[in-house]
Amino acid sequence: MTTLTEPKAGAAPTAFERPATVAGPSAFPPIADYAFLSDCHTGALVAPDGSVDWLCVPSFDSPAVFGSLLDKEAGTFRLGPFGTSAPTDRHYEPGTNVMTTTWRTPRGWAVVKDALVIGPSRGSDAVTPHTRPPSDDDTEHVLVRTVTGIEGEVEIELVCEPAFEYGTVTPGWTISDDDGLVADAVSPRLTLRLRTDFPMGIEGNRVRARRVLHAGETMFCSLSWAADLVGPASDEDAVAAIERTTRFWRDWLGRARIPDHRWSAAIQRSALAIKAMTYLPTGATVAALTTSLPETPQGERNWDYRYSWIRDSTFTLRALHWLNLDWEANDYVQFVADLEPNPDGGLQIMYGIDGRRDLSESTLDHMSGYANARPVRVGNGAYDQHQNDVYGAVLDSLLLQSRRSQRLPSRLWPIVLNQAACALKVWREPDQGIWEARGDPKHYVSSKLMCWVALDRASQLAAINGDPELRDEWGAAADEIKADILEHGLDERGVLKQHYEAAAGTLDASNLLAAILGFLPGSDERLHATVMAIADDLTEDGFVLRYRVDETDDGLSGKEGSFLICSFWLVSALVIVGEEDRARSLFERLLRIASPLGLYAEEYDVGSGFHLGNFPQAFSHLALVEAAGRMILAEREREFG
Repeated sequence: MTTLTEPKAGAAPTAFERPATVAGPSAFPPIADYAFLSDCHTGALVAPDGSVDWLCVPSFDSPAVFGSLLDKEAGTFRLGPFGTSAPTDRHYEPGTNVMTTTWRTPRGWAVVKDALVIGPSRGSDAVTPHTRPPSDDDTEHVLVRTVTGIEGEVEIELVCEPAFEYGTVTPGWTISDDDGLVADAVSPRLTLRLRTDFPMGIEGNRVRARRVLHAGETMFCSLSWAADLVGPASDEDAVAAIERTTRFWRDWLGRARIPDHRWSAAIQRSALAIKAMTYLPTGATVAALTTSLPETPQGERNWDYRYSWIRDSTFTLRALHWLNLDWEANDYVQFVADLEPNPDGGLQIMYGIDGRRDLSESTLDHMSGYANARPVRVGNGAYDQHQNDVYGAVLDSLLLQSRRSQRLPSRLWPIVLNQAACALKVWREPDQGIWEARGDPKHYVSSKLMCWVALDRASQLAAINGDPELRDEWGAAADEIKADILEHGLDERGVLKQHYEAAAGTLDASNLLAAILGFLPGSDERLHATVMAIADDLTEDGFVLRYRVDETDDGLSGKEGSFLICSFWLVSALVIVGEEDRARSLFERLLRIASPLGLYAEEYDVGSGFHLGNFPQAFSHLALVEAAGRMILAEREREFG
């Protein structure tokens, strides 16, 4: 089996194996080797050597204070054995996003635990104010790390070297107590307070501490950006903070519907990852933790994914409802309801996790990029693109939210009216498509499909809302769109094309949504032909590409890897058209290529076995949950049918 940290035997070296950096020749860790921590306000990536290489505070889309993920000189924070960089074992505490790393050194053994702390709510949050009702538990705005000796003795080193504002601001350090146990990193915008129980010294733009840890002893450090900079003051406090966080994640997971099945561990990890990428103050879901991790080694396909895509709404709601996480589903719908629409009443394709509209894109030219992949981008220039799929995503999510109760809250009905009106207005027009192509607009089949979804779901919502006139009007419009797609969007084989003008055989993985969203029944020969064409002709070693870059004007150069969400979509689509054995085989392969900690990036390079793109990727985990659900349901129906 191919692992994610080693290339396949005989494979040509890739750009990830020997990248150059601004700090000289040294490899960046493979993307999939990072551990992901979260407090549902922000997240951190921890490298195998114990370094926090990515952390933005106080929220997911704030400027990074540790950015070594994208430039070796952009800040890092390590706690671990001095002189040892390869751990013996790394795993999440079961049912949590708390990380445990076991170290063996020549003289002893030690265990490090890392957590972004979550505990009982302590009132209003001045750091990241909430628009959703307060929850029972919330972040404490602190990263806590403990290390315990379990045998012999281990020399432990702490090095904290933040570089604020993506490495452009070097904070000033001061020791804030007489014993050297509290140090503050100060800049005009932000102050971080580092506490520990072994004395620190200032070395230029970093603080460092070392101490020999004996068996049975526990040491700690905590980094706080809370309004009062509060944090654990002792190793007992630190252990208690990690225990609070452990209880939170296990209690939360206990409310999810996880089937007793051989795939339950993967579903649990995906559920935890999805929750971890939820921004608790507003209910938004961030698309990924990071910016600018490359889709092409040393290429330009590097984007900022720390925002909330409206098209993700339907997949978010599908996964959350399948997991029985109705609270999170409702919070997300309320986030969508709060968003400021465009002048025509439609929604942008993406918003900030706080609901802001302006996501203007800029480049950080001082940063080397991950393994020299430039540019590093902040913001996303696609936010004001014209994409016709957004209306269907919104209305499908509202129907998912309303179907069970058969009630539509009054604040949501204006959204239905506006999105349906926009879909009616634009469905005949070209757009940039679901993949945000930066080439010329085209009549993408998947965009037409999502306009069909918009009017079909609007018709059903009108029925729920007791409006038979609009139900019939929107239903007729949906039928017209479907007829147009089937007239102009099929090639001579009966396969859905990428866009109306495309040559026969030009495929697009987004057309798998025709199966998932019910455009055609699973028994339809055209749907079966489309799914099988994508499975056979739009894959590399069985994993699905979005499209062939040499057939698509996306405005960019370079190759990209297979898109993991598309491969999970294919699993779902294969189940729908009755190809369950092939679906199961692909799903099992997808589970085998997960990161060592069960996480997924956006893409997977079949040649090297490396994950590509931003990490972890919510879309990949959302699609895994749906694919697993469809597979398990098919098994149960066959078992009891």
